[in-house]
Amino acid sequence: MVSYQKSTLREDVSLLTDQQTQQYQEDGYVIPDFRLSPETVTNIKKHHQRFIEQYPEFIDYCPAVLAYDLGFLNYARQPEILDMVEQILGSNIALWNSSFFAKPVHQGKKTPWHQDGEYWPIRPLATCTVWMAIDPSTTDNGCLRVIPGSHKDQRLKGHTQNEDPNLSLSMELNASEFDETSAVDLVLESGQISLHDVYLAHGSEANTSNQPRRGLTLRFMPTTSVYDRRILPPSSRPGRLSMTERSLFLMRGQDVSEQNDFLLRY
Repeated sequence: MVSYQKSTLREDVSLLTDQQTQQYQEDGYVIPDFRLSPETVTNIKKHHQRFIEQYPEFIDYCPAVLAYDLGFLNYARQPEILDMVEQILGSNIALWNSSFFAKPVHQGKKTPWHQDGEYWPIRPLATCTVWMAIDPSTTDNGCLRVIPGSHKDQRLKGHTQNEDPNLSLSMELNASEFDETSAVDLVLESGQISLHDVYLAHGSEANTSNQPRRGLTLRFMPTTSVYDRRILPPSSRPGRLSMTERSLFLMRGQDVSEQNDFLLRY
């Protein structure tokens, strides 16, 4: 059985309060008190700048940064981040993806309402996404918007293909599946983070401001689940961007399922 480091979560230390973990269960998201250090934020900004200089095609959005630059893995190794994820998912966790949503000044695309799990080959479906605000994330530059409680029935709702080139994703949650009037804007300062459930309905508006809105996401799954490449349809994205080619990284505990593949693909 594959295993990794023991939990560093101590009984007397909890980065999410009981009230915050309850909010995550009830609303499907939470904004912790924790903040990235200014040094870490600066390092991520510089790292991302080097990244888009090398890969300018990802100036707006890169769905799989680890397939191109494993240096981004270091931001997922922060003990505080892993402690919070452990509070949500348990002590056996794997990182299976990281994306960078850049939303450049005046041209960052709108992300339609959707559920993340519509895209992902994880069975049983379970993921906690950590969303890191590298720049201030506001209503003007396209902060994340969520529908509180939309995760509660733990099911994938109806989505429709939308090929609008002004959207960052092509699958859009059907309007009949949620009430947009209940949406909450997750306004974050630089260095703040949010956590959200895989079934939570969320999206964001385009960035029409003169301020960038860079955000780094980390996708964690419990290893009681399996990243099952066999159930993926043929990919329209070749090579590194294909979901069949994602590398999994065991961050804590062991692979409880004994079925996950931790081969490094790129």
